[in-house]
Amino acid sequence: ISVAIDDFGTGYSALAYLQKFPVSALKIDRSFVRDLEGPMTNPIISAITGIARGFELELVAEGVENEEQACALRSLGCDVMQGYLFARPAPAAEAHAWLLEPEQLFRTLDTATQRDQHTGLTA
Repeated sequence: ISVAIDDFGTGYSALAYLQKFPVSALKIDRSFVRDLEGPMTNPIISAITGIARGFELELVAEGVENEEQACALRSLGCDVMQGYLFARPAPAAEAHAWLLEPEQLFRTLDTATQRDQHTGLTA
């Protein structure tokens, strides 16, 4: 069993939780992903990345909706991303079928990787 602190950086997701619980991941709140162009967002995500690395935790970005966000988050050190860019919420049967044929996901990631290579960004 693994535990992730959801919406890290907002509300009640306090640093004290890192001491109290056997946490394995931090999930960056979608509000930071939505405002990646904001002047304070990159430093906040970089700080959260530093915390995740310091505690050897996986870093998950929530609410990734486009390739530009995915590229920026990858350059800031996010390990895992979730959001509409990859898949929309679906009933269990539809999600199961999607998992059996994940070519769409790989096409999306390949496109993002090609863009990174073109712009000089690295994972």
